[in-house]
Amino acid sequence: MIKEFDNLEVWFVTGAQLLYGGDAVVQVDGHSQKMVDGMNESGVLPIKLVYKGTANSSAEVTDIMVRAEAEPKCVGVITWMHTFSPAKMWIHGMQKLRKPLLHLHTQFNEEIPWDTMDMDFMNLNQSAHGDREFGYILARMRKGHKTVVGYWKDEKTLGHIAVWERVAAAWADAQDCRIIRFGDQMNNVAVTDGDKVEAELRLGYHVDYMAFSDVMPFFDSIKDSDVDALTKEYFRLYDHNKELEDKTSLEFKKIWNSAKAELALRAVLKATGAKGFTTNFDDLGDVNVEKTGRGFDQIPGLASQRLMAEGYGFGAEGDWKTAALFRTVWYMTQGLPEGCSFLEDYTLNFDGERSAILQAHMLEICPLIAAESKPKLEVHHLGIGIRKTPTARLVFTSKTGSGMAATIVDMGNRFRLIAADVECIKPKPLPKLPVASALWIPKPNFEIGAAAWIMAGGTHHSAFSYDITPEYWEDYAEIADIEILHINAQTTVANFKQELRINEVYYMLNKSLK
Repeated sequence: MIKEFDNLEVWFVTGAQLLYGGDAVVQVDGHSQKMVDGMNESGVLPIKLVYKGTANSSAEVTDIMVRAEAEPKCVGVITWMHTFSPAKMWIHGMQKLRKPLLHLHTQFNEEIPWDTMDMDFMNLNQSAHGDREFGYILARMRKGHKTVVGYWKDEKTLGHIAVWERVAAAWADAQDCRIIRFGDQMNNVAVTDGDKVEAELRLGYHVDYMAFSDVMPFFDSIKDSDVDALTKEYFRLYDHNKELEDKTSLEFKKIWNSAKAELALRAVLKATGAKGFTTNFDDLGDVNVEKTGRGFDQIPGLASQRLMAEGYGFGAEGDWKTAALFRTVWYMTQGLPEGCSFLEDYTLNFDGERSAILQAHMLEICPLIAAESKPKLEVHHLGIGIRKTPTARLVFTSKTGSGMAATIVDMGNRFRLIAADVECIKPKPLPKLPVASALWIPKPNFEIGAAAWIMAGGTHHSAFSYDITPEYWEDYAEIADIEILHINAQTTVANFKQELRINEVYYMLNKSLK
C-alpha cells in the first residue's frame, strides 16, 4: 500500500432484493465478499475495498450512503447489481451521497454455464439487466459517476477502477487543501487569478494570504545547527562543484540561506496545515535583507523544488490554482514511476515538424521529472524581481517520453480544465541558462496543440505528469462537475473551435436552468 492511501477505503455495495428469498441473498453476499477479497488481493488497486453488504431496500441503501458520507476514511463508493435491484429504492441514498461514485457492470461468473444453467441461476445472476435498471436512475437523477464494464478479475477492468480510486482519493485530499500565498500575485496578471470563493465551493481549495512579516517569526526560530545539517544534506544528495562547499564563499552563503528559507517555509506549512503554497518574486519581504540578515535574500527556488518533490503544491507568481492542481496530480500519482512537476511555457523553438516549447521557470521545477539520477546543485545570478542576486537551484533536464499537461482556468460562469497530451524530447544544452527544463511537442503537433491551448484560455503554467492518462482527468472533471477540454492526437482547429462553441452554449443554458 502507498503511505498516503494506507488509511483510506472505498466502499463496495451490492444491489439485490428479497423477491428471490433469503437463500439467494446469502449467495449474493458470499459472491460479493469473494469478489472484494479477490480484487484486494490482485495488487492492482491502490486503495482497499471494504464490502458493506447487500442493499435490499430503500432504507438499507440510504443507511449505507449516509454512513459513507460521514466516514472520513471512505473516499468513494462502488455499486454493483448482482440481481435485479429496483432502482427507485436507490433514489434517497443517491441523493445523500456526494462522494465519488463508480458503477461496476460485471458478473460473478466469467462465462455462461451452458450445460447447467437453469431458472435459479438466471434469477440469481441478473447483472445484465440489473445494472441497466440502476444506470437508468443515475441518468434520470443526472448523478455524476463513472461506469466500468468488464469482468472483475481482468487486469484491464481493475486498472479502470484503480485510476478512479486514485482520483477519488485526490478529490478527498482537495476538500481541505489549504494553499498559502506568500506575498500577493504578480500585478495585472489575469489568467493565474480567479474566484477563490467559487473555487472553495466547487473544488475544495481554501486560499489564504500570508505576508512575509508573518513568515519572519518562523524564519527567526530556525536554528543554525539545523541549517548546517540541511546544507550538508544538499551536498550529499546532489552533484555539485566542490568549490560550493567553501564556507567563506558567496555561493556557500547562498546555499546556506536557501536551506534556512526551506526550513522556514516547511515550518509555516506544517504549522498551518497547508498542502501547497505560492511565491512572488516581487514580494520577498525586507528589501534591506542584505544588511539586516532577516528574511529571504533570494527567491526560494531550491526550497520550492524540494517541497514539490515531497508533495506540496506550488504555483509561481501567486498562481494558487496551479499550486492546488499540482498537489492533486502529485497525490493521485503516488507510487507511479515517472514523476510530475509545475512547469511554465517559456520560449518557442521553430523547427518544422520538431517545433517545440521549452518548459522552464526561473528556478522552480520539481526534480521528480529529472532525467539525471542526481540533479546538480548550482548557484547563478538571477536577473529578475526584487532580488537580482546569485540564487541556488537544482539544474537538470526532464525525462523524455509522453506526458500530460493540465491547467484550470476561471471562465466567469464555470471552471474549465484543459488537459493536453505532449511528447517530451531531448533538448540541446543550455550553457547560458542554468535552470531545470523540459522540451515538449504538443499533440497532434506544435501548431494545432499550441493554438488549441491558447484558444481555450490555457495558462502559461501547468501541472505536468508522465503518469497521468486522459482517464484521470475525465474522472476528475466528472467528480468535480467542471468542463474538460482534451487536446490530443485527433484534435483539429476546426473541431476544437466547434467544441468551444458547443460548450459555451451548454454552460450558459445550464446556468439559466438553475
